[in-house]
Amino acid sequence: MIIVKHVTKKFLRNKNKKEQEEFCADKDISFEAGNGEIIGILGPNGAGKTTLLRMIAGILEPTEGEITFDGMTYADDEIKIKQRIAYLSGNTKIYDTLSTYELLKMCCDIYGVDGDEMTKRIDEITNILGMRQFLYNKISNLSTGQTQKVNLARCMVHDPEYYILDEATSGLDIISSQIILNFIKGERSRGKTVLYSTHYMEEAENICDRVIMLNKGEIINSGTPDEIKADTGMTNLRDSFFAMIGGVADEE
Repeated sequence: MIIVKHVTKKFLRNKNKKEQEEFCADKDISFEAGNGEIIGILGPNGAGKTTLLRMIAGILEPTEGEITFDGMTYADDEIKIKQRIAYLSGNTKIYDTLSTYELLKMCCDIYGVDGDEMTKRIDEITNILGMRQFLYNKISNLSTGQTQKVNLARCMVHDPEYYILDEATSGLDIISSQIILNFIKGERSRGKTVLYSTHYMEEAENICDRVIMLNKGEIINSGTPDEIKADTGMTNLRDSFFAMIGGVADEE
């Protein structure tokens, strides 16, 4: 189980040419994610989704609050936690001079997956994500959708317990997106915990067990998609979100 308890992240930004000011990218965020759950982290660009997931993945340190994985914290058990998580960022860079196979083999080496187990894992992942036709092609020659599949595949080689996925289907065509969504649902059925950030409300409504709705760094609602729709009297999460923020307004 992942427990996020009263997590806040503060940054400094330029107020004008001479002064800086402090602002909260995320403010007092709390929720739990259990085994076999897909938790959607929803909100528009700038809502605080990526900052939150980077803290959960151990890339950023919270200014306040605590994040635990089955009772473990990064302060005490960083290596153990990072061996059990997979983090996919929307702007993750991978070695594009390698082939898909070479990258996956390198990731297996990093996580200590070797021998017959490595061969088995790469073969399973290749079949799940439909990568057979470009397994030995250089990543630099792949399409956007193929590259995103490789990016997800390198998260899977060590069979993680927790997936932290930030905009996993952003920019992908409908077929590539559905393959990735099917994979995520398959991992849920295996008892894995998935944190899934997206601004595609319809996508989240389709796959998420519960959602955390963020706006300007704060949770504005949480629950199952049906609960949130009932709270707002709307028929979909997109309309529910706009109902909660008072409609569409110009960005500040």
